[in-house]
Amino acid sequence: MKKYFKIFLWVLLAVAVIGTFMFLWQKSKAKPKEYQIETVTKQDTIESKTVITGTVEPRDEVLIKPQMNGIVAELLHEAGDVVQSGDVIARLTVVPEMIQLSQAESRVRMAEISYEQGKESYTRSKDLFDKSVIAREEFEAAEANFAKIKEELSNAREAMEIVKKGASSRTAKQSNTLVRSTVTGKILNVPVKVGNSVIQANTFNEGTTIASIADMNDLIFVGKIDETEVGRIRLGSPMRISVGALGKESFPATVEYLAPKGSIVNGAVLFEVKASVHIPSDRVIRAGYSANAEIVLEGAYGVPAVPEACIEFSGDSTFVQVVKAEKPLQTERRQVKTGVSNGSNIEIKSGLKVGEKVRGIEKTEQKK
Repeated sequence: MKKYFKIFLWVLLAVAVIGTFMFLWQKSKAKPKEYQIETVTKQDTIESKTVITGTVEPRDEVLIKPQMNGIVAELLHEAGDVVQSGDVIARLTVVPEMIQLSQAESRVRMAEISYEQGKESYTRSKDLFDKSVIAREEFEAAEANFAKIKEELSNAREAMEIVKKGASSRTAKQSNTLVRSTVTGKILNVPVKVGNSVIQANTFNEGTTIASIADMNDLIFVGKIDETEVGRIRLGSPMRISVGALGKESFPATVEYLAPKGSIVNGAVLFEVKASVHIPSDRVIRAGYSANAEIVLEGAYGVPAVPEACIEFSGDSTFVQVVKAEKPLQTERRQVKTGVSNGSNIEIKSGLKVGEKVRGIEKTEQKK
């Protein structure tokens, strides 16, 4: 009896050991991987895009400068005003140079002396002509000479008036003391104040800017794009411009300039891009607004596509795992030719047909 009991214990121990071993083996055995199954579908639009940061600027900004040196006596407009070509923006007072003033006064004195002499000569010739002492030709010569002398006096006085005031009574409307707009548009900036000294443009300096004016109905987007992407942009390419200050609203634009030479910014080579922006008339856009331009680098439309995660890369070749059976999962590796990718889906140019199924990414268990 005792012998059978020992045998039973040994058998029970052996069963326990074998059972424990089998349990641990089953537990350590890797579970088969499960994958998502994706279907090849026809995509209406697959576009590869990039975003360019930049600003919205007027196409042409004109700097208004004075035609003479002086002091700002009056400003007739301020930033934000809309002006027409020829409108007076500012009025200047002249600070005459002593040398010019002295020369003008000297010219007037000489002209006055000539006038008195000419007047006396003319009066004498007229008396002699009236008495038939001299011929008509001689009198007419004296008369013409006196007219020239009077004109010289008038010119000398006018020149002195211009030196003192910047204009004469005869040329007041065309006075250089009146700074006029040369274009029609909106005043963007008036960097001077009443009392500031201003100088005209010359060989040695650009002159003082009285105001900057631009047509705010003709705007462009100005940004920079990386050298790796500039070669994929063409003149005439469409853009969508988003202005941060206006929320989510975007406006159409068209590329009209690509810089032929790049510039190095923080170690990267960037090329300037300009695009004409089409702004509705009821929108108010301010010069210098920061903006983002979304541009389509390439696109494919109405083409077969799969999620990009389904693609396997091997050197320069691309492959997919075509599903032959789902339970259990059986696949066949097939080479495909891909096209445009938008980062989510990728165009299939050859190797797959719409409706075929391919292996996707591995399923992951959600932790409880």
